[in-house]
Amino acid sequence: MRQTKAQQEEQELAVSIVEYFTAVPDPRREHTRQHTLTDILVLALCAVVCGADSFVAIEQFGRAKETWLKTFLDLRNGIPSHDTLGRVFSVLNPDALSAAFQQWVAAVANLTQGEVVAIDGKSLRRSFQTAGSGTFVHMVSAWATSNRIVLGQVKTEEKSNEITAIPRLLKLLSIKGCLVTIDAMGCQKEIATGIIDAGADYLLAVKDNQPSLSDAVTTIFEHALRDPKAYDVSTHETSNRGHGRTEVRRCWTMSQVESIPNHKQWTNLESIAMIECERTANGKTSTERRDYISSKKNFSAVKALRAARSHWGIENELHWVLDVAFREDDCRIRAGYAAQNVSVMRHLTLNLLKAIPGCKIGIKNRRLRAGWEDAFLLQVPGVSMGAK
Repeated sequence: MRQTKAQQEEQELAVSIVEYFTAVPDPRREHTRQHTLTDILVLALCAVVCGADSFVAIEQFGRAKETWLKTFLDLRNGIPSHDTLGRVFSVLNPDALSAAFQQWVAAVANLTQGEVVAIDGKSLRRSFQTAGSGTFVHMVSAWATSNRIVLGQVKTEEKSNEITAIPRLLKLLSIKGCLVTIDAMGCQKEIATGIIDAGADYLLAVKDNQPSLSDAVTTIFEHALRDPKAYDVSTHETSNRGHGRTEVRRCWTMSQVESIPNHKQWTNLESIAMIECERTANGKTSTERRDYISSKKNFSAVKALRAARSHWGIENELHWVLDVAFREDDCRIRAGYAAQNVSVMRHLTLNLLKAIPGCKIGIKNRRLRAGWEDAFLLQVPGVSMGAK
């Protein structure tokens, strides 16, 4: 039967995933390899798509679908046990798997000029090695807010934080021409420089972790609002009503950054922004204000407000979905590198599930339907590879 253009594109996407999997080094001794690493990774991918959240579940999925899986996988020694799966994922180099993921995304994602890329971190709550230790696996991810896909992720080092992880992530991403947004934790000179070196622009939230910068931005806007004629200020306001509350958002931007102390130490600092959110619910009104610095020249208030709001897509469309649809915070996988590697598989799965054409149900129900219905499972780009 002749393939449609959409089917051909999906097959090309699928093949590319397998190709990048084959580039991941196998950490096992050759004489112990009863199952190929590619078979293990593809099996895990298919199982996670269909709702598997543990190595036991991946094994059970494989046994239930073994005949179908053998149409495009070797599996000469059958389905690997959950113990085998756990051992492989615990010793697999997470940097190599992440690199394969990011190289695949760079090859298939079409980021538009000015795309907002949000960077933020999330802890895997059940990934601690010892009860009460408080040492979790913490992943920092990059989210393309228009394409709605994960671009990449890295793990923070132990006894460290996102400040050291973000520069490593930036070096792995292809974000030329994009606008990178990060919360106040990432408002660091080295991170700003890393974003510019990657060919992108930045919009960084400013808080008390940069006290002199925060005070300077606040003071400038106080003067500007008292004497608007003395400053070239761009303004924009939006309002919306829903869920029993009214929200009014106001944004001001300007390019006068010369009075910021040591402003030249912030690479390509060109503009500052202030956003005020006024919420009214049950007759009570609260106001919250956020300040930002940016490398965008002549940054309009309209674009700044849109970018700042887009940033929260990483919370609503990535972190929240991972918790609700994938139950990530309940996952007890923790041995070796397993938690980090399985997190990468979840991100890959999320990208593939979002790419299903014409599907209007949520991610959780897409996973359920894929497990119930082979025809729907084959619509997931990457799962239909070679299936007959």
